Amino acid sequence: MTLAILLTQPTDEAPLTVTGGRRLTTHLLDQLRAAGAREVVSVTSLAHLAELARSAREPLLLVGDDVVAHTAVLRHVATVPGTASVALVLTDEPDAGPRATVIEDRGQVVAAGLEGITRLDGAASDPIGIFGAVLRVGTEDLPALAEAATAEAGREATPAGSGRPAPPLDRLLTRLTSRPTMIVAHRARLLVARRATSQPGADAAARTVAAVDSDRAELRLAVKERDDFFTTFAVSTWSPYVTRLAARIGLSPTGVTVLSIVFAAGAAALFAFGGNRLALVAGAVLLYLGFVLDCVDGQLARYTRNFSAWGGWLDTMADRAKEYLVYAGLAVGVERAGLGNGWALAIAAILLQTVRHMTDTWYGALHDEAARRPKPAASGGLGARLSQASTRVQADAGSVSYWLKRTVVFPIGERWALIALTAALFNPLVSLIAVLVWGGLAAAYTLALRTLRSASMRVPVLSTVDAVLHRDDGLLARPLGRFTARLPLPALPAAVLAAVGALGLLGAALLGSPARWTVLPVALVVLVAALPSGRPHTGALDWLVPAALRAAEYLFVVAVGVVGDVPPPLTFALLFALAMHHYDLTARLEKRAAAPPLHTLNLGWDGRVVVLAAGTAFGAAATVVGTLAGLLFLIFVLSAVIGWTSTGNRRGGTRGGDIDVIPALATAGRATQERSR
Repeated sequence: MTLAILLTQPTDEAPLTVTGGRRLTTHLLDQLRAAGAREVVSVTSLAHLAELARSAREPLLLVGDDVVAHTAVLRHVATVPGTASVALVLTDEPDAGPRATVIEDRGQVVAAGLEGITRLDGAASDPIGIFGAVLRVGTEDLPALAEAATAEAGREATPAGSGRPAPPLDRLLTRLTSRPTMIVAHRARLLVARRATSQPGADAAARTVAAVDSDRAELRLAVKERDDFFTTFAVSTWSPYVTRLAARIGLSPTGVTVLSIVFAAGAAALFAFGGNRLALVAGAVLLYLGFVLDCVDGQLARYTRNFSAWGGWLDTMADRAKEYLVYAGLAVGVERAGLGNGWALAIAAILLQTVRHMTDTWYGALHDEAARRPKPAASGGLGARLSQASTRVQADAGSVSYWLKRTVVFPIGERWALIALTAALFNPLVSLIAVLVWGGLAAAYTLALRTLRSASMRVPVLSTVDAVLHRDDGLLARPLGRFTARLPLPALPAAVLAAVGALGLLGAALLGSPARWTVLPVALVVLVAALPSGRPHTGALDWLVPAALRAAEYLFVVAVGVVGDVPPPLTFALLFALAMHHYDLTARLEKRAAAPPLHTLNLGWDGRVVVLAAGTAFGAAATVVGTLAGLLFLIFVLSAVIGWTSTGNRRGGTRGGDIDVIPALATAGRATQERSR
């Protein structure tokens, strides 16, 4: 797992003991070994800790000598997915003594202090938690830890509160949060963690720990604390039993993911029968069970603490692939039942959903960056008021407004439930139309509110990452961007213009039969979005650039399909391949992984537009579309084999039902630059 360090503080008082009269420090050392630490050491000198931090090449788990907790709490902090630093945050008052209090925002410890807290923007805030004296320091933050330990070693502990010296780990956390170091907040929730400075306090904490069944609590903790309505009430009520069974028979999270793919593929095949009611009902049942398994894989990973970069990536990719495979099955079902043009609806659904997911990813990144570096300008205006209202609704968990807010955005559980119900009760045509209607309304709602809120945040999230990589620029856009870097070319208007141009071509193609050569001038309009590639993407709304570029390219693909008489299944296949490629980019951002090994072979969005335009003008649209689809799928598979299997045994992936933008996304830019998410 990692190197665990018990940080002890010399004292003249009698050592604390726990059950059986064992010293608390001896008990903690045994717990750290049981939690899976590769090596456990006890340190009394901050200078020694600084040396360990400077020489370490793996995360360090630091634990104070006053912690009374379940062993699982220590293991959970050490194995939180991702490579960011993690701090245990308590809500219970500790035993008497000075302790660091913390401010938590969007799952991050954004400030900590011993005598009042000031955030990085200079604003004073009320604390909402107490540091639990358990801190995992990620490898990227080890230099900051070494500096903090060296600084604290050079002076005596600052007295606080009752007159006791502040514990060294609390002082270190205060220093770490005084700089832009991202620290994820972890809460014990159903498990128990306390801090004790007196024997009565230690005894009371030990009794509380003993009263809680750790395994039962861990199984419940495997279920996401906050999930969507359908998942919460129709899946999570019984999926933990499946999770426990999977753990007992030795099934891995990746194995469960593969089973969920099989179930979803079976559902898609049954939906393809179209008018056969028995097949549609059976497909709906398989789709539901596949979604249950999709939840179980994440629960199993959390329950067994079996995380890996490969497993997390596969889970993310499988979620999207399964959903789009179901769209294809529904399209075939519509055609076979003679209900209309099912492929047109499936193409619209995959386009809408992929662009929506791109906005979800980048808005999450924006929000996390805003939490880390709040701006005074975000304190007023309509956007700020909307943010405050959203925060109040999210805090009122379980209320009608809370569930409405979570449901109206049409999350994956609701999408799969809607598809299953409409297919079983009606037909595949109704399913696709329902997905498009609800998805379109959800897209309009979220885009409008997020645009207003982001305008008040004024956080340039794309400037924190490799923007060229996540724009998916190719061999044309990259040199153009360098050539025009000094010109005042805003990125978002250019990307929106490209999308409007592609949409115009599609509209003209649907209304008439334009000549094949008309794709060439429209391609030039689309390529205008390549000009600002080298410009800093620092606008308040520039987080929308990746989604706008995806919309421009996908609309151009559809337009080429109509103008060039490309078989609709072939157009769908190219969109499917493009979606997997772009989800791979966002998954790497979220999971803080390197760029795809064969990324340049994808040609970039600009290169693909040029190839499609040329192929259509020369009357070979179908050949070009099919070739591009096959090429992209091949590169996607090879990149997965080369790039992810090599990290398959390393911890750090995330698992979940939908694309979850976790707090670690806030520092993905720094990670992208240093590692190459």
